[in-house]
Amino acid sequence: MARSTAAQAQLSRARRTAENQDDKLEWPARAGLLARGAVYLVIGLLSIKLAFGAGGKTTDQQGALATVARQPFGKVLLVALALGLAGYALWRLWRAAVGHGIESGEDDAKERISGAISGVTYGALCLTAIKILAGSGGGGGGGPDKATAGVLGWPGGPWLVGAAGLVLIGVGIEQGRKGVKADFVENAKTGEMGRRMEQTYVAPGAFGHLARAVVFVLMGYFLIRAAIDYDPEKAVGLDGALSSLRNAAYGPVLLGIVAAGLLGFAAYCMLEARYRRV
Repeated sequence: MARSTAAQAQLSRARRTAENQDDKLEWPARAGLLARGAVYLVIGLLSIKLAFGAGGKTTDQQGALATVARQPFGKVLLVALALGLAGYALWRLWRAAVGHGIESGEDDAKERISGAISGVTYGALCLTAIKILAGSGGGGGGGPDKATAGVLGWPGGPWLVGAAGLVLIGVGIEQGRKGVKADFVENAKTGEMGRRMEQTYVAPGAFGHLARAVVFVLMGYFLIRAAIDYDPEKAVGLDGALSSLRNAAYGPVLLGIVAAGLLGFAAYCMLEARYRRV
């Protein structure tokens, strides 16, 4: 009985510690959601301008940061984005470690792994922003083709690259499922929304997840092609996936739809900064 009481007391202390840490990370998390939305806003705007023949280009997250740096007051904006991205990365890594909410229970393995990957990815993006601020470039030297070339040279490299492509396709399918079912609303403070706000929250979120599904599936497809053909130049990132849409039949229309979806995802991220349960 004494052991049981001591174990319960220890668990209670651990929960209080985790809850206190959650409170400390709330504002960094919300700032990070805003920063993520800003990055997708730049990507979507540049892509939709290209689709409509008004200039623009396809770019990825690193390119979006470099674009921000070239704007008036760009360095100030980039500092704000770097801080937000750092907060987002820290929050996602913390959630990967302790689970998504003490009261609602632990996340499953898929959610933990997703959080860890997201935390590492956005942590690296924060470092890219810092490099740009320091004047050492935006990390444009190591694209997916060069990374793929290195892995293809390993024993079993093509299998590893192909497996990574399948993982990306799986991520894309999961994004599509979220877009169709709109179950991302489960993480929102719906009790603080009116009916119209909830509809406003769901629409760009669903459209945005579907657009991200297209992008991830394309990146996975081209990675598998690179593995099968033993050709690292066929591997593409976000910018390459968008370019492939532009070069397809009805390319401007397809790119315009996906770009609009990425703008929708940007709007969703910014609404998340207000209504997400963190």
